[in-house]
Parts: sequence; C-alpha cells; structure tokens
Amino acid sequence: MTENANVDAQTHPDEGPVLLEWRDDGVALVHLNRPESANGMDLELLRALHAVLMRVHGDGRIRAVLITGEGKNFCAGGDVHTFLSKGEALPDYIRVVTSTLQAVASLMIRLNPPVVTAVQGYAAGGGGMGLVCSSDFVVAAASAKFLAGATRVAMVPDAGVSVTLTQLVGLRKATEILMLNPVIGATEALSMGLVSRVVADDRLHDEALALAQQLAQGAPAALANTKRLLWSGVGKSVEQAMPEENHAQAMLSGTADAREGLAAVIEKRAPRFTGR
Repeated sequence: MTENANVDAQTHPDEGPVLLEWRDDGVALVHLNRPESANGMDLELLRALHAVLMRVHGDGRIRAVLITGEGKNFCAGGDVHTFLSKGEALPDYIRVVTSTLQAVASLMIRLNPPVVTAVQGYAAGGGGMGLVCSSDFVVAAASAKFLAGATRVAMVPDAGVSVTLTQLVGLRKATEILMLNPVIGATEALSMGLVSRVVADDRLHDEALALAQQLAQGAPAALANTKRLLWSGVGKSVEQAMPEENHAQAMLSGTADAREGLAAVIEKRAPRFTGR
C-alpha cells in the first residue's frame, strides 16, 4: 500500500481485475490487475474498470486519478487468447468488449478530476493505446513502448483512438502509427506529443503520483472546466467516431484474417493474411 493511503476494504478488494485505492490527499489510484496476461483486456476487466471509474465519478472528494498497471506491462491491449477462443462467436463478443472499452474511454474524458496514466513496459492495442489517448497526462518510464497493433490483427483502432491519436500527434503521424504499427519508444512518444513526460524506470510511480498530487491541490472546478473545454475542442467528437469504430471492429473480427492475426500474436510469428 502507498504511504498515507486511506484504504477502504470494500472499495479496494485484495483481488480482482481492477483495484481501487482511495488516498487522504484526494488522489484515487486505479490499478489494472491482470499482470499474468500483461493486463490484457477482456470483458471482465473492462466492466470492472468502468465500475471503478463510475465510483470515482460519483465521489466529489476525488481531485485526481492515477491509472497504473500491475506487473511488467501497463496494458498489452485486448486479451488475444480470449478473443481467439471465441471462434465464430467473436464478432458478438467484440461488439460488447468494444462498446465497454469505449464507455471507459468516454468516462475518462468526462471525469471532472484530471486523469494521469503511468506507463511501463508496453501500452498496446485498443486497450493500452486507448487508455493513453484518453488520459489528460501520461507519464512514461524511459523503457516504455507504444504500439497501436489493431491492423496487425486485421482489425481497426477503437476507444476513440482514430480521433484522439490524430489530435495528439497529427494526421500524418497517426496514419503511420495506425497502419504500419511501429513500436514507439518513450523518447519518440514524448517528441510527438503522445506522452507528457518521460522519467527513469525506477521513478515512474513516484513521479506519476507527484503529478497527480500536484493536480489534486489545484482548484477542482477550474481544472474540471478547463479539461472539458480542451476535450470539447476536438473537431469531431470521440462519441461520433466510436459507433463507426464499433461497427467496423465487430465486422472485421469475424474474418479469417482476424483469427489469423490473433493466432500469429500468440504464436509469435508473422501473420499470413488471405483477404478472407
């Protein structure tokens, strides 16, 4: 537990896919807690994350939110093992998973308290990149890496990334990231505007928490309204883009190429797409 944390056992269970820690200083710590799967997102984790964020949303004592991932990686995206196991039922599962992820991203954007995300290891796929792009501040460890990855498994970006990433890094760079799937190091991510700060690996938690604490000491209404103005200034709203993403994702997840892409990730090989 973090020093000086005020922990309620009812809101911070000892186990589960997402843990919530309430602190006396007004910071809520949200921990993704599937380290054995690199915090890969399945429906259970996403529903738990949405429920935790709703609890934060309904508590006026919370002045800032810090999202972290347990283990070596922040979030490796969707749980490809779960996805591939669904077989022909994958489109129905993806439709619900994508909708839930979109609800999480939208809630992060609409929370009154600013959201700080701390990234170690990989932030990949719609889950990892989606949370990064929906955060107000992102602190990355020096060794952190970022990967879009959706088209690599014959799918499309989701969580509003087709809008938020473009807003952060520009159309040309977003096109390169989403279509070519380069692995982006922390320094490059900082230079393009994908993250806010890069810190030494062993300083990640302390630096991210210090930033959240600094925000928690600010004027809540002023920060909340500034955040709202910034996000509403995006030309096309994230909510307008999300239904299109959801439809395309569910449709593509039913293709042979999507199943091949998921299998290739698990088997650590290059995919062989056939256009089916």
